[in-house]
Amino acid sequence: MSRASFDYSSQTIVVTGGTRGIGRAISRRFLDAGATVVATYTANRDAADEFKTSAGPAADRLHLRKFEVEDYAQAKAFYAYLEKEHKHFTVLINNSGIRRDSVLAMMPLDDWQKVLDVNLTGAFNMSKLAVLMFMANRYGRIITITSPSGRFGFEGQANYAASKAGLVAMTRSLSKEVASRGITVNCVSPGLIDTDFIADLPDKLRKEYLAAIPLKRFGTPDEVAASVLFLASRDADYITGSVLSVDGGM
Repeated sequence: MSRASFDYSSQTIVVTGGTRGIGRAISRRFLDAGATVVATYTANRDAADEFKTSAGPAADRLHLRKFEVEDYAQAKAFYAYLEKEHKHFTVLINNSGIRRDSVLAMMPLDDWQKVLDVNLTGAFNMSKLAVLMFMANRYGRIITITSPSGRFGFEGQANYAASKAGLVAMTRSLSKEVASRGITVNCVSPGLIDTDFIADLPDKLRKEYLAAIPLKRFGTPDEVAASVLFLASRDADYITGSVLSVDGGM
């Protein structure tokens, strides 16, 4: 399958959770398009190092940073690094996310709070600080990875669904606040994508999800990355406040 051609050689792209799964595919596509990529991660240093090694000749344009997006002080320190080392930062991809599934009545309070902290507050922290940098150049792209769970409210995912629905609402509000500054803000909503993020789903649930997808297959991380690459481009100048579903027709 041929790929659309984009040139990001003069730009720095930040991808949170950018070393595994969908985030890794997004980072890889931007590297292939010539970008400098700063991929963040929280804990899995081995996966981050393996990704760096796998980047081959593009490894010198891949920068890895370890911190927790939900911690505002750590996010501020990361942006201080960006301002010093990456003057051409133009695109933020909010991809960091976790799941801690349980029926609501039995859900530990810590699991509720942690999912909202990482998925929603983390995106708030990163977007707030990105806007402050983008406004100076009157240009920027913020693309946040959400989920159909925010629309459908899958069983056992009240915390995850709430965080993902919140991301859509935040995106739509922010898009209106910054449109006059040349900044667009959008979501990409992947459906069931074949990554380790869904590897722990029970077989019964996997079969039910597969049956509900009109295209009758799970998506690939690269298919999500292609959509992100488009929304980050100049071809998407007139798209903001939108949610692009990449879900096989769910």
